[in-house]
Amino acid sequence: MKRQAMNKSERILSLDIFRGLTVILMILVNNPGSWLAIYAPFQHAHWHGCTPTDLVFPFFLFIVGVSISFSMAKVKGDPLKRPIAMRKALWRGAKLIGIGLFLGLFPLFNFSEMRIPGVLQRIGVVFMITSALYLYADRKTIIATFVSILVVYWLAMVFVPIPEIGTPNIDDPNAVLSAYIDQLFFKGHMWSGTKTWDPEGLFSTFPAIGTAILGLFSGEIVKQNKGNEVVKKLFLLGVVSVVIGQVWSIIFPINKSLWTSSYVLYTGGLGAIALGLSFYLFDVKKLGRNQVLLPKAFGLNPMAAYVLAQMIASLIGVISIGDTTIKAHLFAMITIDSIPLEASSLLFAVLYVAFISIPILILYRKNIVIKV
Repeated sequence: MKRQAMNKSERILSLDIFRGLTVILMILVNNPGSWLAIYAPFQHAHWHGCTPTDLVFPFFLFIVGVSISFSMAKVKGDPLKRPIAMRKALWRGAKLIGIGLFLGLFPLFNFSEMRIPGVLQRIGVVFMITSALYLYADRKTIIATFVSILVVYWLAMVFVPIPEIGTPNIDDPNAVLSAYIDQLFFKGHMWSGTKTWDPEGLFSTFPAIGTAILGLFSGEIVKQNKGNEVVKKLFLLGVVSVVIGQVWSIIFPINKSLWTSSYVLYTGGLGAIALGLSFYLFDVKKLGRNQVLLPKAFGLNPMAAYVLAQMIASLIGVISIGDTTIKAHLFAMITIDSIPLEASSLLFAVLYVAFISIPILILYRKNIVIKV
């Protein structure tokens, strides 16, 4: 990862805050005191449906798209600079995939059960493909690609027969095309929670590109408009996307694990609305510019925060003190008999975010951004 001084003049406060809040929520939901004691909003939907936790990952991919529209705008129209920008995007995507694979192996490095798909792996692939689309395709082509991805994915998941199974069953995690493809390519190297399919699998990564494309559209709205016009157009995009997603969900349910087309529209629409609200509060009304230190700090160093949080969580989950792991020991220390175990579990997650905040705030105070 590369260390770089912040250039404050090029940043939009609302995007940094939105990104920072997303990363904070990601760390919070990934680190409960006990996976057996979690309040419903901090759990993923069991299968169909969408909880607040199910918004975290698509919001991050949405922000990736917004960021691409800003960071590559100057080179998009320059045929000499485009290949250079594309090479940088491919290299950055490859590094994200590599870091994701490393985090999956850390700290035991058991290659025989190494998980190949993952969160950063999906972000890396989506970043590379979305960057290529933005750099080399015009607006109509990008829109056509977006629509094609969602429609083709829906048709494939609902109508394409699966070998040895036959007609797909969208209600059965093991009777969908994405699970079949995961088993073809990643057998023995998938999420430990299932081992037969992966929530960040290969085929379901394609509609995830659609989430980033919605971010591209939103970024263009922010760049091409001013003040309240940005807010109005982001809200319009968001509401239309949410409504279409909800209607589509009648025949193709909202489902994070499958990253269904309805899920893309529903969560991407909420992302546009959230960005519009953030823009209104922090870039139009300029509220709380000195009171949003923590989310801004996380928003400036999202990768550093995520990687650090994942590595420390992995370490305290395997290193033992006596008969228990460090995590179990720490959780026992804050568990209070007089309150629900879920409350203690949430308290552990909040304290963990506070702990990760210390180095992130130090980076912010020293004016340092760590980029991949």
